[in-house]
Amino acid sequence: MDKFVIIKDENKISSINRTVRFKPEHFEKLSELSSQTGVSFNKILTQCIEFSLSRLDKSE
Repeated sequence: MDKFVIIKDENKISSINRTVRFKPEHFEKLSELSSQTGVSFNKILTQCIEFSLSRLDKSE
């Protein structure tokens, strides 16, 4: 299985504002990763989503 790697990318991404709710432990982990890597919370979340969607099993 591929490993998820946080990429430091200085390019701005176009975005749409949307309210999202997180489990507290997920929010804390993403915030911690953001602090440790210097990558914004939003960019990490976007990378997580792109990673998971690109590996989504659509067979069911």
